[in-house]
Amino acid sequence: MTDTDKPQPEPDQTDKTEQVEQVEQVDAAEDASAAPRERSGSVLREIAAGDALSGVLAVFLAFLVGSVMIASTDPTVRETIGYVTARPSDFFSAVWDAVSGAYSAMFRGAVFNNLVDDPAQQWRPLTETLKFAGPLILGGLGVGIAFRASLFNIGGRGQMLLGGGAAAWVGFQVDLPMIIHLPLAILAGMVVGGLWGGLAGLLKARTGAHEVIVTIMLNYVGYYLLFWALTKDWLLATPGSVNPKSPPMKETAILPKVLGDRFNLHLGFVLALVAVLVVWWLLTRSTLGYRIRAVGENPNAARASGINVGRTYVVVMLIAGGLLGLAGVNQVLGTVTSGVSTDIDAGIGFDAITVALLGRSRPLGILAAGILFGAFKAGGFTMQASENISVDLVLVVQSLIVLFLAAPPLVRAIFRLPAQEAK
Repeated sequence: MTDTDKPQPEPDQTDKTEQVEQVEQVDAAEDASAAPRERSGSVLREIAAGDALSGVLAVFLAFLVGSVMIASTDPTVRETIGYVTARPSDFFSAVWDAVSGAYSAMFRGAVFNNLVDDPAQQWRPLTETLKFAGPLILGGLGVGIAFRASLFNIGGRGQMLLGGGAAAWVGFQVDLPMIIHLPLAILAGMVVGGLWGGLAGLLKARTGAHEVIVTIMLNYVGYYLLFWALTKDWLLATPGSVNPKSPPMKETAILPKVLGDRFNLHLGFVLALVAVLVVWWLLTRSTLGYRIRAVGENPNAARASGINVGRTYVVVMLIAGGLLGLAGVNQVLGTVTSGVSTDIDAGIGFDAITVALLGRSRPLGILAAGILFGAFKAGGFTMQASENISVDLVLVVQSLIVLFLAAPPLVRAIFRLPAQEAK
């Protein structure tokens, strides 16, 4: 009998157990090392396929196209392109000077001015950006919360005009201590703006009227209603004026400056920050926020689950109108205190739509988008004054942002990002 035919001794049971434990330890170590890689890969995929990155890239593309427009309208660039093949360095230098000069001027007008020595004046542009951002944030919240319920609120202008007009009437007509006068004027603006927005929600809920058409028409009604009111003696407007205007606000109804008289930043920006926190809590932590999001996702399913969809529409538009009314209050009692007129909205009612789109209808996103567009407004004037570039270019950049936001597949195709998964 050969050695191979001889029976082999059984391995000790202890050795088997040790071998199994060693294998399990190796597998556990491999799993532990793979888990962080899987988590990090999942996070990166989520970021690459998320809405936030698309918004950032949309802004980048808008600035890129804006750079091309700046360069194409610069006289030095047009001159050097004639001999670009002979001296290409002149052409590229001119392009760089035009683009960097324009955006540097915008930065100096919106964030930090390094051309002055006074530290207060150096940071003054940032305060101007925040001042312009206040009503944009409030308006974006008003549009964004309606978006979350699948309502397209284009009536921001009318809600701002009537809310600001009501706040202005209380601001110059009533004699009260500031501790009562200012809150009363703010409340009046929010209530009137909320009622005007709630009217669109009521028509949507009761008659099925499309909110886009209703809110657009209510913009005209609100505009001419305020224009008519400004021509009447009870609003104390200047009789016979081509551009009627109310008297200035009383000191007790003006939003105080938060950094002193050297800066124009007023309490309106603080109100905007408070509104961001309130709307965030409302949408993410309250029962009403759950109903709003449920109606926005699927009204039929929400109705089947017992949610009163019509009532939700009315409540959402009341809140949206109140926020846009507060944006009008921000203008009348903070930025333009010399008197209310029919142009107090300053286009904010429509800019708020862009802010809400860029912020993806999320309160924190709207906050960031509002500050960005406030920087556009503050820096655009400096860019025009120092670089002789039309301030309308800022409007072009804003429009391009909306264009790229409206076409996320285009943005993803340009940067070869993964397609966003359906939620």
